Amino acid sequence: MGFLGDIGHFIMTPLYYAISAVLVAWHWMFTNILQMNPDGGATWVLSIIGLTITVRAALIPLFVKQIKSSRNMQLIQPKVKELQKKYGHDRERLAQETMKLYKESGTNPFASCLPILIQMPIFLALFRLLDHHAANGDGIAFLTDPLAESFGNAKLFGVVPLSATFLDSGGVLAVQIVAAVLVIAMTATTFTTQRQLMSKNMPADALSGPYAQQQKLLLYVLPVVFAVGGIAFPIGVLFYWTTSNLWTMGQQFYVIRNNPAPGTSAAKAKEERDRLKAQKHGRAVAAPVVEEPAPEVRPTQRQQPKRQSRQQRKKTGGPQPASKPKPEGGNQ
Repeated sequence: MGFLGDIGHFIMTPLYYAISAVLVAWHWMFTNILQMNPDGGATWVLSIIGLTITVRAALIPLFVKQIKSSRNMQLIQPKVKELQKKYGHDRERLAQETMKLYKESGTNPFASCLPILIQMPIFLALFRLLDHHAANGDGIAFLTDPLAESFGNAKLFGVVPLSATFLDSGGVLAVQIVAAVLVIAMTATTFTTQRQLMSKNMPADALSGPYAQQQKLLLYVLPVVFAVGGIAFPIGVLFYWTTSNLWTMGQQFYVIRNNPAPGTSAAKAKEERDRLKAQKHGRAVAAPVVEEPAPEVRPTQRQQPKRQSRQQRKKTGGPQPASKPKPEGGNQ
């Protein structure tokens, strides 16, 4: 099998046990508790969806870490731009200062890719279960031979095998239609999830620069990759990935709505909702402070004293005004 094959087997074997255990557990629940057909395509599809929910629930702590790191990346973009202006001529110094900034802010620039990277081995293990073991009735780990045969022969709507692909449809039009719909759904949900993050939860300062370029690249490249590769994925795997994308959309929507990044349109929308909610419950709401221009202050005119005659001044005892000096050379 070779050295690389041994490494791959060493990595994938624990995943086969973990995935097959969860998949079989869901299948047992639907079969024995809900009394569904154990060999039916709907039963196995629901089992795959249950596997997806289990995996994504287990990855919630990682998703929280990803959200925090993404938010930090957005908030430090103005500082990154300052470093680029200051050390743009020295790439080595710029890289050192940027990594120092990441470390000080507790930011991992690769954290946004972690959920996808973690899911890829699970995705490949499920692909292998369907493409090889289920298709050949060859059990592995907790997926016994009878279960593998049942999985491989399961048909959705009675005509669409879960192990079939768009390219390997056996000439059945229904297989191509279902596969095409799932590929489009997988591609659309991937694009929508990334677009949701950029349009709602990124401040204006973060929409330019290297991080924004990276996000835009993912926005357009990932859907294309999934669309091209999706035509070779078994239908069961397409159900897994589409369900995972829908989970991501819902999870991300909840986070953006309830805990948005500061300075984003989502943050402004949350402030408005909180204000309306407070008004509805009769609580006092602090009105936005509007600075009014200060009133124009005109200098007060000095009031001139009223002129009095000499007799009036004598009566009041007021001070006598000093006599004007006479010009020199005048009449005495």
